[in-house]
Amino acid sequence: MYAPPDWYTTFFTGLAVEMWLKAMPPEATAAEVAWLRAKLKSPPPARLLDVPCGGGRHSIALAAAGYSMTGVDLSNDFLQTAKNAGPTIDWQQREMTDLPWTNTFDGAFCFGNSFGYLPDAENARFLRAVSATLKPGARFIMDYGAVMEALASTFMPTGAYVFGDIHYERNGRYDAATGRIVVEHSHTRAGLTESKVMTQRVYTYRELCELLTAAGFIDMQGYGGLNDEPFTLGSKRLLLVATKAKNE
Repeated sequence: MYAPPDWYTTFFTGLAVEMWLKAMPPEATAAEVAWLRAKLKSPPPARLLDVPCGGGRHSIALAAAGYSMTGVDLSNDFLQTAKNAGPTIDWQQREMTDLPWTNTFDGAFCFGNSFGYLPDAENARFLRAVSATLKPGARFIMDYGAVMEALASTFMPTGAYVFGDIHYERNGRYDAATGRIVVEHSHTRAGLTESKVMTQRVYTYRELCELLTAAGFIDMQGYGGLNDEPFTLGSKRLLLVATKAKNE
């Protein structure tokens, strides 16, 4: 089982996208958006960046609350869905490291456990790119379920689930030599199966904070969930809030 370094350029198509669009109920999105608003501390009509935005569920809800939203994603399938649901939002099809804005946004977020897909140098480049887009003092929030302190207790090598009419199976492993999980995802509907392999870097909390510091962020705050419980060993996910350092 092998995933090429650029696996993400072709993974988010077809049934994989359709399944993810069915996976998150509206009440989960509403809870996450309320938490984002509280932690970003930038009331509407602040300008926010959602990267990568996937199907745009967070951006659409935030736009409805009065925010000026920009959503970035590489997947055409995801973006077509996002554009249909949120036609007034600035949707941009580009690599998550390709963020051409400077000191533009009042806040940014990376949700859906979408960090760590890239090789190490590119993961660091992504954080630097996000930092460059933000105004000094603006906040960046990351939802990262593959952090080591969480993954050690939550990683399931195999699993099977049903989302609507899509049957989903996963078969994965942790590669200690590269510090990455490698997972084959299979999606089946009406007898048609699409199988793809993905890989994601597993950083520790400390390593992630060091990357953020190098990218120009300060004041890292880690939470283990939407109830603001402190992040610790065994937390189910990491919600990390960082602030772009102000100019000296």
